[in-house]
Amino acid sequence: MALAVSATACHQGFQLKRYTTNEDLFKAGLREYQRKKWDNAVAAFEKLTIELPARDSLLSRSFWYLASAHGHRDEYLLAAQSFSRLVESFPDDTLADDAALEAARSYKRLWRKPSLDPSYGETALATYQTMLGLYGDTSPLAAQARKEVAELETWFAIKNYDAGMYYFRRRAYDSAIQYFRYVLDHWPDSPKARDASLRLVEAFKQIHYREDASEMCASLRRKFTSDIDVRRICLGVPDTPIPTASTTPTPSTLPTPPPRPNPQSAPRS
Repeated sequence: MALAVSATACHQGFQLKRYTTNEDLFKAGLREYQRKKWDNAVAAFEKLTIELPARDSLLSRSFWYLASAHGHRDEYLLAAQSFSRLVESFPDDTLADDAALEAARSYKRLWRKPSLDPSYGETALATYQTMLGLYGDTSPLAAQARKEVAELETWFAIKNYDAGMYYFRRRAYDSAIQYFRYVLDHWPDSPKARDASLRLVEAFKQIHYREDASEMCASLRRKFTSDIDVRRICLGVPDTPIPTASTTPTPSTLPTPPPRPNPQSAPRS
């Protein structure tokens, strides 16, 4: 069905039936690709990926151009799937590491902003990790892949921080603490880690978790010596907590929060 739809989408000047050999069809598809006739390119390379023998030298290139043409049509899911097929079928091909990275990027493009469902972001992260696992020691693209993983993880940190703020604004401090701690535990080097630490101090102060507030402020003062916000929020909070007759709850004994979204799935405010 997909092939039929693609074939009918061809411009009048490009007809698949004109090309009687796979080699001729590949050359024609490549011409259409270079002319940025993405519909025609998709039709040609999609037909080739179906009809070429598994060991044909043109098959990996057909997957590549099919995926790339889908990407140019903003069909990122189809692009990711075709790039992944190249990696799965030809893991030792010279294009395999490129295709693995492009598959991850295609999934990443489907997660358009942190506030949206992160499912495609999670798939993108897994695909980046697969790429690094397969080619991290040999590919010149590995450094760029690691940079893009860090960017993706920053979005996850933002999403979970925003989820914490949803509860923080509603004074559901125990639930907010869960999210802010999740940010620190999973993305301690992200830009949102500092903000999550500050909100933790404020939450601890609101529910009188003095020991936790002291520990967090001590950590913040070491990391952000001259930070104005750290000085303001930690004002009056000693690095060493003042002993009290009662036991201050620790992170391991924090009360169970009310039902809430799973981490990485922030509610709408």
